[in-house]
Amino acid sequence: MLLGTPWGPFFFYFWGGKKMTTFEDLKWRGLINDVTSPDVEEAINKGGLKFYIGVDPTGDSMHIGHYCTVIAIAKRLMDAGHTPILIAGGGTGLIGDPKPNVERPMISKEAVEHNIDRIKKQISTLLGREITIVNNADWLCEMNAIDFLRDYGKHFNINYMLAKDTVKRRLDIGITYTEFSYMILQSIDFLKLYENYGVTMQVGGQDQWGNITSGLELIRKIHGPEVKCYGFTVPLITRADGTKFGKSESGEALWLDINKTSSYAFYQYLINTEDSKVIEYLKKLTFLSKEEIEELEVSVKEHPEERKAQKALAKAIITFLHGEDEYNKALNISECLFSDKIWSLKADEIISSIKDVPRFDVSDNTNLIDLLVDNKIVSSKREAREMISGGAISINNTKCTDLDKVITKSDAIEEKVLLIKKGKKNYYLGLLGD
Repeated sequence: MLLGTPWGPFFFYFWGGKKMTTFEDLKWRGLINDVTSPDVEEAINKGGLKFYIGVDPTGDSMHIGHYCTVIAIAKRLMDAGHTPILIAGGGTGLIGDPKPNVERPMISKEAVEHNIDRIKKQISTLLGREITIVNNADWLCEMNAIDFLRDYGKHFNINYMLAKDTVKRRLDIGITYTEFSYMILQSIDFLKLYENYGVTMQVGGQDQWGNITSGLELIRKIHGPEVKCYGFTVPLITRADGTKFGKSESGEALWLDINKTSSYAFYQYLINTEDSKVIEYLKKLTFLSKEEIEELEVSVKEHPEERKAQKALAKAIITFLHGEDEYNKALNISECLFSDKIWSLKADEIISSIKDVPRFDVSDNTNLIDLLVDNKIVSSKREAREMISGGAISINNTKCTDLDKVITKSDAIEEKVLLIKKGKKNYYLGLLGD
């Protein structure tokens, strides 16, 4: 595998004697959705471009969605001899890219600046070197209204803007002028990066297609139609049911910051990837070779119960994000948490790992039936007795059939944690106080 080598624009794989170019590799992985012109392929294969990707600074960490459209794409293009410049939307982040069905909430300037600082450090760490990151507040927040309309607004035809998908989707429910103007602001970004940094290519998610093409048009209107600039979009990643990839069952995003999403939480999400989607994720999100992924694809078809592809996905992503030690830690917690090995874990490991289950405090010497009823694990004492008698209640992975059971600190891991299970899938976390 040539990723991470200094071969630059000569980046390719040999598969059965066939040379695969960078663009062909991106296509095989499903990372090309739209291109602005046929010569994008030649430009990507040749190397030497400066390209930019925008990062929305509405949070103080990137999430798994950014991992594909920012980190994975930037690294692949870097390894192919291109130079990334990331733009943090200190100006546009104060407005927000239009959502398909609702206006984004506004955030403060102070919050945007804090988020940009955190994201800068995160990106440079993940890509392994200091990356040029610019803030579009440097030009957008210094611009007055007359300059905006006179220098840029005159280049945008209203009919052209209304035809863009991001705008069309909002016309029925309404769109504010603030959001409508976002396309112009992002086009100015491309123009400024072209003029000041020599950037000639923009990359973004498929929902950014309208903004990318508008930026190209603005550059050509100001600098002439012969200007060679490019753009391509990356398909958005979804789960098998069409919902957004990277959202936990509670709706929480999977953050790349380990302090916001633990390696264990990542592991659990990835290990439960649907068979129908795991190969797609391996292609788009990992740097495994074509041979490795095709071998895993065979495993999915012939021995899906082994979940080799899911395990490879989890290992590749967690190791890249947080290192091998964190992956091994996540694997150990996963193997121990729902088995009789749970007692080998520390209480704090369990508390920090299990986040998407109901939690409640438990007092020492609490009757089990009362605990189940008071914390709404069951609806009544009668149901509690039926569940206990039927062996449907477990405490730290040990079935409890004693109707007179009294919970004490000796039942808890490190006298702190009770992992209570009802039936096959319903878990609750009881925390004993001092």
